[in-house]
Amino acid sequence: MSLAPERDQSESLASLLGGRRGAIDATLPPIGFGVGWLVGGESVWGGVIAALLVGVAVAGWRLSHRHRPRSVLVGLLAVCLAALIALRTGRASDFFLLQLVSNAASALAWTVSIVVRWPLLGVVVGIMLGQRTRWRRDPALLRAYGRGSWVWVMQYVLRLAVFIPLYLADQVLALATARVVLTWPLVAACLAGSWWVIRRSLPPEHPGLRHPVLR
Repeated sequence: MSLAPERDQSESLASLLGGRRGAIDATLPPIGFGVGWLVGGESVWGGVIAALLVGVAVAGWRLSHRHRPRSVLVGLLAVCLAALIALRTGRASDFFLLQLVSNAASALAWTVSIVVRWPLLGVVVGIMLGQRTRWRRDPALLRAYGRGSWVWVMQYVLRLAVFIPLYLADQVLALATARVVLTWPLVAACLAGSWWVIRRSLPPEHPGLRHPVLR
C-alpha cells in the first residue's frame, strides 16, 4: 500500500489564491471614472473625483469588514496614482496608463521567471502553502508550474492587445469597459486554465501541490 498522500481532487488554484474579491474591487474605480467623465461632460476632473470617491468607499467598506489594511491601502494608492497621472497630462485615457504599464511589466516578469526556472506561479503558491522553495526540488512540480505560468503570461498579453489600441485611440469608455471585462472574468479563466494545465502536467501518481516529491 502506498504511503504517499492522495492528491486533493477538490482543491484548485482559485481556492488557494482567491483573487475574486480584489479583482472585483479593482474594477469599481475605473467604472466610476468612466461614469464621472461622461456625466461631467468629458471632464478629467469629473472622472477623477468619481474614481476617488468610489476608491475611498471600497477601501472604507473593506476596512470595516476587517480585511488586510495593506492590500486595501495598496489598491487605494493605485487609484490615486492613476488619477494623478490623468490630471497631470489632462488626458482622460491616461487614467488607464498605469494598468497598461502594469500588465506589460507583469508579462515580462512572468516570462523571465519561467525562463530562469523560477516560475512565479510556483513562487506564489509555495508561499501560500508555507513551502518556501521546497517545490523547486520536485521536477514534476517545477515543470507543471512553469507550464501553468504561461497561462498567466497570455492573460497579460491579451489585456495589452486590447488596451493598447483603445488607449492610442483615446477611447475612455471602451477602456473602462475593457477593464471590467478583462479583470475578474479573465482572472477566473486564468485560474481555471492554469490549474487545468498543472493537473495535466503532473503524473497520475503525484500527491499534489501540498506534497512536493523532494529529490
